[in-house]
Amino acid sequence: MKVKLSNQIKIKSLVILLLSFIIASCGISRDATAEENERLEQLLQDKYFEFDLRFARPLPTNSLTQLANAGLFRPGDNASQINLQGSSAVFKFEGDTVTANLPFFGERQFGGGYNSNTGIEFKGIPKDLKITKYDKKDHYQVNFNIREDSESYQVNLTIYPSLKGTININSSQRFPMRYEGSVNILKVPKEE
Repeated sequence: MKVKLSNQIKIKSLVILLLSFIIASCGISRDATAEENERLEQLLQDKYFEFDLRFARPLPTNSLTQLANAGLFRPGDNASQINLQGSSAVFKFEGDTVTANLPFFGERQFGGGYNSNTGIEFKGIPKDLKITKYDKKDHYQVNFNIREDSESYQVNLTIYPSLKGTININSSQRFPMRYEGSVNILKVPKEE
């Protein structure tokens, strides 16, 4: 009886030790290399890049939760995360011009109607463009405002040296949306 109890204590101790190790290792982040930092700085200086979006993260409202509970989302998707792989989602900077054609999965507060965009679409020169480097958190923030027809957007990009990033979009007519993915460097056209 004592041997069996002793073995159970050893097993529980081992499990606790392993779980502690796993939890501690999840909190460890690696520092970016000098090469990764230089690549990111050059990318933001040139402003020729696009996002390869993996997930959309809408604000999980009661309506979206009801749709998910009714089984109207694809397998693996839910009210707070939708897989975008294989979609035609576009978000890119080409010098001074930014283009977006993103699916929208949230609620629209007002506006829209016939012949209006169902997704988030804009193309133009961003206003109030601000690029900020955060050394402590090892990333860049890109903030700007842009308008398309009667809808205005506040856009916040977070880009890491690993070229992973997020896009947060606040709209004047819709609930906020967040997109996650990786950044691809576009070829900078040669000046003639």
